[in-house]
Parts: sequence; structure tokens; C-alpha cells
Amino acid sequence: MQEVSWRGVQRFFYSEILQSLSPENPHPHSKFLCSNQLVSAPEKYRRRKLSVVSLCTSSASFAVFETLIFPLKTQLIPSGSVPRSPNKLSFRHNVSLTVSLTVGTPPQNVSMVLDTGSELSWLPCNKTGNHPTIFDPTRSSSYSPIPCSSSICTNRTRDFSIPTSCDSDNLCHAVLSYADASSSEGNLASDVFQTGSSGISGLVFGCMDSVSNSNSDQDSVSAGLMGMNRGSLSFISQMGFQKFSYCISGTDLSGLLLLGDANFTRLLPLNYTPLIQISTPLPYFDRVAYTVQLQGIKVSDKLLPLPKSVLVPDHTGAGQTMIDSGTQFTFLLGPVYTALKSEFLNQTSGVLRVLEDENFVFQGAMDLCYLVPLNQPVLPRLPPVTLVFEGAEMIVSGDRVLYRVAGQVMGNDSVFCFTFGNSDLLGVEAYVIGHHHQQNVWMEFDLERSRIGLAQVRCDLAGQRFEMGL
Repeated sequence: MQEVSWRGVQRFFYSEILQSLSPENPHPHSKFLCSNQLVSAPEKYRRRKLSVVSLCTSSASFAVFETLIFPLKTQLIPSGSVPRSPNKLSFRHNVSLTVSLTVGTPPQNVSMVLDTGSELSWLPCNKTGNHPTIFDPTRSSSYSPIPCSSSICTNRTRDFSIPTSCDSDNLCHAVLSYADASSSEGNLASDVFQTGSSGISGLVFGCMDSVSNSNSDQDSVSAGLMGMNRGSLSFISQMGFQKFSYCISGTDLSGLLLLGDANFTRLLPLNYTPLIQISTPLPYFDRVAYTVQLQGIKVSDKLLPLPKSVLVPDHTGAGQTMIDSGTQFTFLLGPVYTALKSEFLNQTSGVLRVLEDENFVFQGAMDLCYLVPLNQPVLPRLPPVTLVFEGAEMIVSGDRVLYRVAGQVMGNDSVFCFTFGNSDLLGVEAYVIGHHHQQNVWMEFDLERSRIGLAQVRCDLAGQRFEMGL
């Protein structure tokens, strides 16, 4: 897996766990259990991934036909609580999915950040007894370290960005490095992972005894990571689920996550786009990411005059399009971003006042920003931007087109930036569709049929349909 550096693209949210699920169960094969425990979301760990929310856990036997439902709720850290440079803003707001569960025998409580762009799940491990909130493998009778001679270590880690190695005890050793300069290092192992009253034994994860993080908060190093991509060692692959879905509200970033078949088509038809797979290892292609084919971009009804060659991966794998719920905004390769920026400027000429400051680059990659009077409560009507995929479209409209930079005031004006950025400025050789543009879109990841389903929907109402009380 090609590691991508996302310098200066960090977001941070704290999350709250909602109250218990409705006793009315729309899925007769599922049982639900929701915790009222408060979970603090950690600093963002990985390369592209930039999204945190917390959720209630469910009880199920993890059969393929069962569904786990998690309500999501976020709380934004107040502006000004995170330092930033005067020109190039290091934006740290984040929406993450944090799940609470137990690991080991007897069970120990842990929390993990759900990450759809990572493969290996891992926990910070406490082998000294000095950190009671961190998983202690010495207290678990079912904990089993994996030797480096095991096929798990030699064959199933082939998509790791850094190859596994053999430590002094002949155990499988892994090093994971992330874009925000954090890292984790430790051994692969297996143990019992349990949610509610059911669980799975022998689940492979990383037991990390060395976790470095730019956040000094203890909570930031006490939570682990739950990998959810298409790799063989991801959490969802090991659990055996063939489908999962999420829907994020466009108002308060609440929403819901479902593992299993949501049967959403009974509410609204989905348009599907196939997942793209390249079996040959290429230096810039992430083989286990959720990759789709971007076919074009429209501003209002005008299709940008883009050659097809710039939208498909080249011989190195550069140019893949990844749908990533963990990244906030959307990033396009330079030539495509330049064409989109030019057309958006053309269609908003005389409507919006451009911020003329070449040193002001939001998140290190978003250089199209506007000045809006502080006393102007509503933005003018903006042209929608449509991402055209094979078989489906994603329409970005209204306040999702521009984003107000929190705490940034210039004279009597606030600053709003275009929510598309230039991947080239980040050193990223890919198109990445972030969750800001997935708001009020039902996103279904169908692994069995290798496709992603999309439908425009009010996610708060969808939550009510699933009796989530959102």
C-alpha cells in the first residue's frame, strides 16, 4: 500500500456516545446494545485518513445476514483552541468513528478509531501495568503473539507500506507510519474481540508497545485503530461482513453507521459505481482502498473539457480515485483542480469577492478563498459541482461548496474557501473524495459485488427511518 503524505491536512473533533437504540428493531436478526460511556477521540493517525465520530456498539453473532447499527454524533472543538500559522492554516477539525469494545480473557475495555483507509487494526499495549486504560496482553489468557514464520506474517501483510520483520523473539514485528508524524510499532497477535455479548476469537491485530503522537493528551494514545479497508487483515474482512454503510447529516454531522446489509433500497434506490481493482502491485496505487472511476466533473451543467487520460491511473498507479470517509474535503490532481477552479471562478465572477493573497492556502492545498462580509448571513446562490462516476453522480451544492474558515476574519470580512483542493500541493498522487462532499449521501460499500452505492438523502431522516432517534 502506497503511503501518502497529507501535510497540514488534519481535523479534530471530540465525540459523544448517544443514548441507547430504540427497542423497536427493524432487523429481526439483530440485537442492539448501546453504551452511555463517553469516549474521547484521539489525534488523527494516518496518511489520508482524517475523520472521527463515536458510536454505540451492538451485540450480534456476526453472521453475514446480521446488521450492527451505530448512531453518530460529533462536537466541534472551539476555534482558537488549536495553534495555527498566520498564512498556511493547519486545519485540525476532525470527524472520527470511535467504537468501544472489549478484548481479551477476561475482557478489557478498549476504544478504537474506525478507519476505512487502513488495514491493520491495532491497540496500544501496556506490558508494565502502569497504564490501566491501555490493553495489557499479560492479563489475557487468550492473547497469542504471531511468530514471524507464520503465513499471516509472511503472506497476509503484503499490502503494508512497511514490510513486517522478525524481532529478537522471532515474533512478527510491524511499523506503521502516518501523515501527521505519528507512528506505532509492535507485534502482530491474535485475541478475542467482543462487542456486547458476542465476539470473535483469533482476530489478528497489532499490539503496539511504541506509539508516538503529536497530541500529548493521554486519550490520544489510549485509543487504537480499527482498519476497515479491503485488505485481508482489516477488521471487516476478518469479521466476515460483506457490506457496510454510513450516512452523515449535512447540518450537525450526526449520522449513522451500519455494518451488514442495511436493505436501504426499500427506502430509496441506490446508483452503483464499480470498485476498481488492479492486481499488479504499482508504486502509487493503493490496492486495498475503495477506488472508483471518476469520469468527469460538471460546474452547474457544464462538463469540464478534461481528457480521459488525466482521470485514470497511469502505469505507476498514480491517479486513482479513492472514496475516503476519513478525509474531510476533496483533493484533485493539479490539471483537473486548475480546470475546476477556473470554471468556478468564471461562474462566480461578480457574485463573490476573491481573497487576493497568494500566501493564504487553506489546509496547504486549497488556494481559492473568498471574502464575505460578516453582516451577510447567507451566501449567494452558488453553482453546484457534480462528480461524475461510472453509473453514479455525487452533487456538491449549497454550503458544501464553500467552507467558512473558523476564527479567520480580515477586516469586516469572514473567509470562505472552495472545498476542493490541489493534491499536487500535498504531494499526493491521487484523487480523494472526502466526507464533506458525502454529507446527505447514503454511502453503501458492497464488498461482495465490488461496488459502491450512492443516493442523495436527508441523513437525519434516514436515521429516523432506522429508528435511531437522530
